[in-house]
Amino acid sequence: MLEVYVDGAAAGNPGPAGIGVLIRGEGHEVRVSEPLEDLDNHTAEFRAFVRGVEEAAKLTSGLVSVRSDSKAVVSAVEKRYAKNPVHMDMLERALRIADGFDFFFIKWIPDSQNRAADALARAAIRRK
Repeated sequence: MLEVYVDGAAAGNPGPAGIGVLIRGEGHEVRVSEPLEDLDNHTAEFRAFVRGVEEAAKLTSGLVSVRSDSKAVVSAVEKRYAKNPVHMDMLERALRIADGFDFFFIKWIPDSQNRAADALARAAIRRK
């Protein structure tokens, strides 16, 4: 099983943004820290989710468990719907990939359990 921790951050609303992805399991440890253009926090969170699913698909088609501290992302995935058209486009893209896994789960976790992905996202903002 791959555990995929994702987080997006923005310094402002909108402001300079970044994503952080940490993937662990099946002998892998992948870290992604990528600066983004100026975005709001929710959009950065969705971008992190998409990137996390894309990176997981490079490693397995088996069991993938995504962990996010974004209630908006987790809720959108569970409902397979997002009100914001930009978020809906990203959600659909990620779900097409996720539907290719044997098993796919997403779970909301508190910030305290997502510190590694948060640190990667914030480091990306600082590098911008």
